Amino acid sequence: MKLRSSALTALLGLAIGLAPFAHAFADDDDDDGGDDRPGFIRGEILETRYDGVTDDLLTGGLGKTGLAGLAPTFADPENPTVAELRTLAIYNNYRALVDFSTGGGYGVLYGPNIDAQGKDTLGEGLVPGTEFIAFADNGTGRKNVTMMVQVPDSFDPEAPCIVTAPSSGSRGVYGAIATAGEWGLDNGCAVAYTDKGTGTGAHDLQDNTINLITGLRADADAAGKDSNFTAKLSDSKREAFNEATSDRFAFKHAHSRQNPEADWGKNVLQSVKFAFFVLNRMFGTGDDDDDDGGGQRITPENTIVIASSVSNGGGSSVLAAELDDEDWVDGVTVSEPNVNPEFDSRFSIVQGTNAPIFEHSRSLYDYTTALNVYQGCANLDPAIAAAGFNLFGTGGPFEALGAARCASLAAKGLLTAPDQDGQAAEAQQILNDDFAIQPEQNIVQPSHWSAFVSQAISVTYANAYSRSRVTENLCGYSFGAVDGDFAPAPLPAAAEAALFGSSNGIPRTGGVEVINNDSPGGALRDSFSLSASQSEGDISDQNLDGALCLRSLATGRNPESGAALTGDLRRTHRRLLDGIEEIRASGDLQGKPAIFVTGRSDAILPINHTSRPYFGLNQLEEGAGSGLRYYEVLNAQHLDVFNALFIEFAENYIPLHHYFNRAMDLMFDHLKNGEPLPPSQVVRTTPRGPGAPQISLANLPEIELSPAAGDQITFVNNQVRIPE
Repeated sequence: MKLRSSALTALLGLAIGLAPFAHAFADDDDDDGGDDRPGFIRGEILETRYDGVTDDLLTGGLGKTGLAGLAPTFADPENPTVAELRTLAIYNNYRALVDFSTGGGYGVLYGPNIDAQGKDTLGEGLVPGTEFIAFADNGTGRKNVTMMVQVPDSFDPEAPCIVTAPSSGSRGVYGAIATAGEWGLDNGCAVAYTDKGTGTGAHDLQDNTINLITGLRADADAAGKDSNFTAKLSDSKREAFNEATSDRFAFKHAHSRQNPEADWGKNVLQSVKFAFFVLNRMFGTGDDDDDDGGGQRITPENTIVIASSVSNGGGSSVLAAELDDEDWVDGVTVSEPNVNPEFDSRFSIVQGTNAPIFEHSRSLYDYTTALNVYQGCANLDPAIAAAGFNLFGTGGPFEALGAARCASLAAKGLLTAPDQDGQAAEAQQILNDDFAIQPEQNIVQPSHWSAFVSQAISVTYANAYSRSRVTENLCGYSFGAVDGDFAPAPLPAAAEAALFGSSNGIPRTGGVEVINNDSPGGALRDSFSLSASQSEGDISDQNLDGALCLRSLATGRNPESGAALTGDLRRTHRRLLDGIEEIRASGDLQGKPAIFVTGRSDAILPINHTSRPYFGLNQLEEGAGSGLRYYEVLNAQHLDVFNALFIEFAENYIPLHHYFNRAMDLMFDHLKNGEPLPPSQVVRTTPRGPGAPQISLANLPEIELSPAAGDQITFVNNQVRIPE
């Protein structure tokens, strides 16, 4: 790998390395409209030109082969350059979202070498062009939402298009590089990215260092308003916190006290506006006396704009469309979107001949905290013994911890079966019957428990929705590195320096763990800690007490006694519910054409609480005027990357990413050429099967323009009807 770096002018007294041709974007001081910078853009706009030979927009100079290979390294591990951090961020974010194995489709059906027509014509796939990065902020420096626009050299100002790529999860600004980013660049579109106010905002409270927009670490006080995120603490409070709980971190999504998700739709619209500004600076007429809007050559009227991305990024683009009353966005195409639709009792969901589901539209926090309580035991259910990556199940290395979780649930009266197998089956039944988790998701959930998914989401979102301070140690949790005995310890300098490139924004990540402060005998990494109600020396039940505390914040009641919460916990519960209400989706897409693509086996964002009820709510809101199409893909789950990592996933699940790309093609053709969008339908894929032979289009049928009646998803008599 060749990385080019040079010295940039000292920023905050630090010399930072940036790729050549990088400079501060020209800045008119006016905020009076025209082609001047948007008022929400604060500070410098960093512009970097990539030649597509030694470095590029899409692969960070790694190309198709490098992205599939070993992680790039730093010349000086404790002092990486900006270019090195950027390349590592692209590498990790790309591989986190797609199946990067050849057998699963990488380099064959999708990838940097595959062109817009699906052909292997682009070699290593390096994309030349220009990248612009800046903060959007209200002037306080507390929001500092990262905005980025990539303009490929293939962009045609005579036929302009923009694709939004808000990050998935809580990732940094490159978080959607493999999904909406790649599709947009392949099709010659400018790509408008945003980290949505989450990203790698990691404040080391012990040494008071933070991340800058470039990814470099800096002293928080010296950085001031240029910090990506600094926890709002006085020096005395930070020192007192460090004295009581040393070597801890605050993370932006969890501890900014901003509830960033409340602004995700706004952030996406801002990224679109930033893209128009950049494009007109590059391609505008430069004549402020023209009648076309002050030299604006590229306008919403002559530009195709698709709001896109996956997971949290997809949900953000949906919220942007709901907010967009000025027609910045022409269409929406999202995959596995994290939408929290408002609950509407007027409709139900029916799959095949199963009983109607009326308790749909639970919030992410509601169903995830339920999983956080019961899945640790359900992993032992004999019915899912063959689940891939089930480290806590029968025969797994941590089976004893799963058994301890079952025993603790039974001891607290939350399970009633007399033996472990019965308790595990009962825990699974609670999740299926009481929380509308689809049976297709059961076999996937154990892997997510092993990967610490529901546990991490529960902690971060509890803090975010309730706007809790890092010093509150909500429900006894904190973030920090651990030593070989799982006790809190300083994060190694090289790991901290790499956080911009290695972190996904939600601990456990980048060497930062979730810590149970209340574990008897001393704070420990949460996965291996004891509940406060256990005794030192017991087998860890994986901190059931902490999980129950987080669950109580969803319900307002003690899960064991049923008593209403009081005091600080009740106040936190009320703040949390207010935070959830701020992020609810209305279902009103204002008539915009839209496509949702979701895998039926999605175990992170269960379909009965996300895509399915959003489709129903949209039908009630927009009726015959609805432009939403919903494609539910069989044999597809949320994390395509697991297909590359575990043979059980490779054999049984296809890459949902393929259908995201196909949906983007359909939407682009619809907006550009007026081609009709296929109706809502179930897509019946064929898994690769035993040994996971090379995937091909034979496994991946087309989204049909005229699907069979038995495949159509409909809304009839206030029911969302889903075929088996």
